[in-house]
Amino acid sequence: MTPVDRVLVLADTALRAMTGSFAATRSAPAPGGGAADLSNAEKDLSGALMRVNHVGEVCAQALYTAQALATRNRTLRLQFEKAAREETDHLAWTRDRLRQLGARPSLLNPLWYAGAFGIGLLAGRAGDAISLGFVVETERQVEQHLQSHLDRLPAGDANSRAVVEQMKRDEAGHAASAEQAGAAALPLPVRWAMRLAAKVMTTTAHRL
Repeated sequence: MTPVDRVLVLADTALRAMTGSFAATRSAPAPGGGAADLSNAEKDLSGALMRVNHVGEVCAQALYTAQALATRNRTLRLQFEKAAREETDHLAWTRDRLRQLGARPSLLNPLWYAGAFGIGLLAGRAGDAISLGFVVETERQVEQHLQSHLDRLPAGDANSRAVVEQMKRDEAGHAASAEQAGAAALPLPVRWAMRLAAKVMTTTAHRL
């Protein structure tokens, strides 16, 4: 692609991620049993948690897009692009679940996307091994975060639980793929900084 083409693709990806216009390639995970009716308080809690998860998927689009842009390794670029496509399912599923719960996405999605894109670009420019290590650490933290949501979601919200469980499995697969591709272990201070940034994002997105 020409430089102009790349800019247009990047702009299109950003707009679609923030406006929720991505369509899932897989059907949303469905619970094994019937879904229970939720109280207003339960809907509010589920909505807040799924808003945080939706923000995470907005950030995932930005991260993978930036890392694919930064690498000169064609094979690795295709791996990042494949992961981004899989994450669009998560983006669509969480957005649909927000609508079903009567909740809104984060008001700060443009800020989350821009910040994540910048971080992904820095990780990519640091070298492929570091970029892959960033994927591994990010996905491991996301797995822990999703497990905490499974612990907090209302017991009767089987629909949200099914989505989060499938997302958790997919994130583990992305981490494993990055490890197999030659990920480098990130220094402990970097991992701490990533956890702090994630904490700020999740706490803010829970309300905004």
